[in-house]
Amino acid sequence: MRKLLAVAGIALLAACGGEEQGELRQELAAMTKDLRGRVDPLPQVRTYEPVPYSSKDALGKDLVDPFVPGRIVVAAAAGTGAGGGGGVQPDLNRPKEPLEAFPLDAIQMVGTLSQNKDMYALVRAGTNLFRVKKGNYMGQNFGLITGIDEGAINLKEVVQDSGGDWVERTTTLQMSEGKK
Repeated sequence: MRKLLAVAGIALLAACGGEEQGELRQELAAMTKDLRGRVDPLPQVRTYEPVPYSSKDALGKDLVDPFVPGRIVVAAAAGTGAGGGGGVQPDLNRPKEPLEAFPLDAIQMVGTLSQNKDMYALVRAGTNLFRVKKGNYMGQNFGLITGIDEGAINLKEVVQDSGGDWVERTTTLQMSEGKK
């Protein structure tokens, strides 16, 4: 008896499922009867034509050969090792401070402290909070803190320009707005 009921149940489910799928197939066929897929033809590939390089211009003058590093050799000969800077150079032998591991845009000034006559700034880098004062270094460009006031930290950074010379630039790290 159980077997008979199970077979009858399966037959009824199969019959119901078939009708729904049949109607669905008819509706889908009606909707897509006018649609035809079309693939655009591939564009024609132009053949590669190499252009010979001539070291002379139209008037017969010699041009700079782009395959010879002449400018680099001239720049290196003019300098004394690391660029031709005359005076400004970072102290590469100085021990690094913890905040020099972070770029300046990843450091936030969150407050100031005054102790005796010294002004300190509180900065957040990553998940840590640091107390810095004038003379500390921060940022990845040898940034020396030259001054701290209520709303900003003034820095003097030493960076290399496009010619390889070390140049100083001043930067300010502003107090970040508190979350409201």
